[in-house]
Amino acid sequence: MVTKETAIIAPMRRLLVLVSIFLLACQAVSSLPEAILASPATFPTNTLQIPTATPFSTQVPTRSPPPVTPTTTQPKDSFTVRLHPDGPLYTGDLVSIEIIAPNEADLEESKVQVQVSNSSTPIDLGTADFNPYGIGGRLQATLTWVWDTRGLAAGAYPLNISILPDGLSWTETVRLFPRDDLPPPEPGAKWETAENECCLVHYITGTEAADDLPSLLASADEVALDAVESMGIGFSDPIPITVLPRVLGHGGFAASEIYISYLGQNYAGNDFSQVLHHEMIHLLDSRLAGDLRPALLVEGLAVYLSGGHFKREPLLPRAAALVDLGWYLPLAPLADAFYTSQHEIGYLEGGALVQYMVNTFGWKAFDTFYRDIHPHSSGKQSQAIDAALQTHFGLTLAQLEARFLASLHHQQINPDMYDDIHLSVYYYDTVRRYQQLLDPSAYFLTAWLPAAEQMRERGIVADYLRHPENPENVALEAMLVEADRDLRAGNYVEVGKTLSQINTALDELE
Repeated sequence: MVTKETAIIAPMRRLLVLVSIFLLACQAVSSLPEAILASPATFPTNTLQIPTATPFSTQVPTRSPPPVTPTTTQPKDSFTVRLHPDGPLYTGDLVSIEIIAPNEADLEESKVQVQVSNSSTPIDLGTADFNPYGIGGRLQATLTWVWDTRGLAAGAYPLNISILPDGLSWTETVRLFPRDDLPPPEPGAKWETAENECCLVHYITGTEAADDLPSLLASADEVALDAVESMGIGFSDPIPITVLPRVLGHGGFAASEIYISYLGQNYAGNDFSQVLHHEMIHLLDSRLAGDLRPALLVEGLAVYLSGGHFKREPLLPRAAALVDLGWYLPLAPLADAFYTSQHEIGYLEGGALVQYMVNTFGWKAFDTFYRDIHPHSSGKQSQAIDAALQTHFGLTLAQLEARFLASLHHQQINPDMYDDIHLSVYYYDTVRRYQQLLDPSAYFLTAWLPAAEQMRERGIVADYLRHPENPENVALEAMLVEADRDLRAGNYVEVGKTLSQINTALDELE
């Protein structure tokens, strides 16, 4: 049995890396708060590829970030243990545990048992099966809020982990800090709910959302009115919105309620109203009929009806620019692997395709087609789309794509659009690379997003309030915020320089 203190990082290596980052970040960060050291974690390999053909002229690297090499917990090159809330744990926390399986592991008949020792007798925290997790389907065993640390003394606690029936076992040593050391705003933070014409907005006190609540409520009413009118759907129940005081994914998710990030240092660089509009379309869309709603069209519809992805943007000219750049992704493979294709390109193409179809066939015809797509025996969403296209428009997917591409050749493209698209892709791939390395709970394919309704019922705020706050996190997030600000202002050369610096720092951290 192997023991490891998960809260310790080799100090000399950390010092060298931090010096490198601080030198790069000196223009973006004027002062850094005191660091709170978190446990090291492991990160999934980045498989997203960026096309390389580009006329971009400011000497930004055109390659995608290199693959991330995981740093595994004991036993070596095996399972990864991740604890929640992120960062240091304090007495009184309700702790969740993710046991992440090695790549390509066969664990269909296996489960995890976890015990903690605070005396000579271990306390059983429960067992969990291995199942696909998140959009990315990562194989892991998830034990949510299984360790209640109320009443425990601060100190180190051995966490005994066993893979059953394999017999593999090891120990992770977890440190609990005194509850009195908990930084603000968490000691007094609690859930509150505000209601307006459209929505029930759930937020945590002491956060920026609480400070800016009137403007958030006004934005919610405005985008809800637009979403309802464009979707042609009314609603009798208020739309539930949970405001996250940290970055998760790209800043927005939609299920039975909407989750949206709101904070001043939003390193994912999104506009609150724009992302809320996108997610509101998703929620309303899910309430309408539809046997199969393919991801390409689900996301394309939300991008089209909200007028852009992370910002307002002319979809058809920008899709035409993708073709000129050599970055266009053929529709059939994109439809079959939408969420693992390059994110910004896929969403832009989806939005432009929906706009083209609405312009060509009309909204009513498009909506009738969209609601009448059914699973195909092949299991491929591209085949399902193809069958529905033939039924409704007498076209195959390949024929629709040919017409779509022909229409793009007639679009007028502002020359600055090439730089903007190039740097938008580079920026968000850098954000995701940063998350995989230094904020893994935020990575969109496997984000830690426990049910907000249960959190409100149990008075849990830590899972959303806490996030990594090591010096490298603070410095690099400030640089990402600066890059986003310059990108929106059209300062493309500065964006390229900043993103190159960030990726150099991430190279060092690897």
